[in-house]
Amino acid sequence: MTTLDQPTATAPNPVTSGDRPVRRELGVANALSHGFLLLWGLLTVLPLLWMFISSFKTNGEILADPWGLPGALHLDNWARAWTGAHIGRYFLNSLVVVTGSVSLTMLMGATAAYVFARYEFRGRQVVYYLFVGGLMFPVFLALVPLFFVVRNAGLFNTWLGLILVYAAYSLPFTVFFLTAFFRTLPTSVAEAALVDGCGHFRLFFRVMLPMARPGMISVAIFNFLTHWNQFLLPQVLLQGDESKWMLAQGLFALSVSQGYAGDYARLFAGLSIAVLPVLAVYVAFQRQVQAGLTAGQLK
Repeated sequence: MTTLDQPTATAPNPVTSGDRPVRRELGVANALSHGFLLLWGLLTVLPLLWMFISSFKTNGEILADPWGLPGALHLDNWARAWTGAHIGRYFLNSLVVVTGSVSLTMLMGATAAYVFARYEFRGRQVVYYLFVGGLMFPVFLALVPLFFVVRNAGLFNTWLGLILVYAAYSLPFTVFFLTAFFRTLPTSVAEAALVDGCGHFRLFFRVMLPMARPGMISVAIFNFLTHWNQFLLPQVLLQGDESKWMLAQGLFALSVSQGYAGDYARLFAGLSIAVLPVLAVYVAFQRQVQAGLTAGQLK
């Protein structure tokens, strides 16, 4: 008895001529995206580099050859900006206020985000969406009522009032980001800690908060950059007393005065001093920022 040989099915070839247009389109898309990123990087880096180079020139060199290198490093421009233009005092003022506001924002934001992410209670979603709704509310729309609230509270022209306003302004983003991050943390660790007798307060500060370190660092850096570069709120809430001004206010006054005086070297030196902390924070914590932003996708 003979059997007929069944035709064997051949596996389709994964590499066919039909894939070539798709690969070609992907290659073109990658080239365009990389080219756009390169262009964006040049547009960002070149003005900063030109500003730093100009801060070491004399005013004559800036006017005669704005794109050339300095003949010598004139470090006195930085000294004149730090002392003569009071950039040093404004720098320290901003450092004190931003440190206080970021610390308060992270403490309140992390506590609220942990509760929203880990506990069930009546009205939780309503309160959470009220926080998230603050992301859609531009701060300049609340300047007039904010001015009267701060003044009636006796906090006008004080650092404490500015710290509280900074913290309230940054809470919506902090709560929104950290709530999603706390939800990615394993619940088994928290349950084991509770079984071992750990209370809720100790569980948050000793167990969950260290596990959320990448997200905390990412949000803290974003808040630091926002508070450090803030100009509108200090301009409204700190008036009159120049000794309490923030760095952005001092740079604005310096740009106006040096624009008329023609001392562009001192102006560029002041701008360079203001940019240095931002660059230092980014260089020091860039890996933590990337880890915090991608942690939710890797869980």
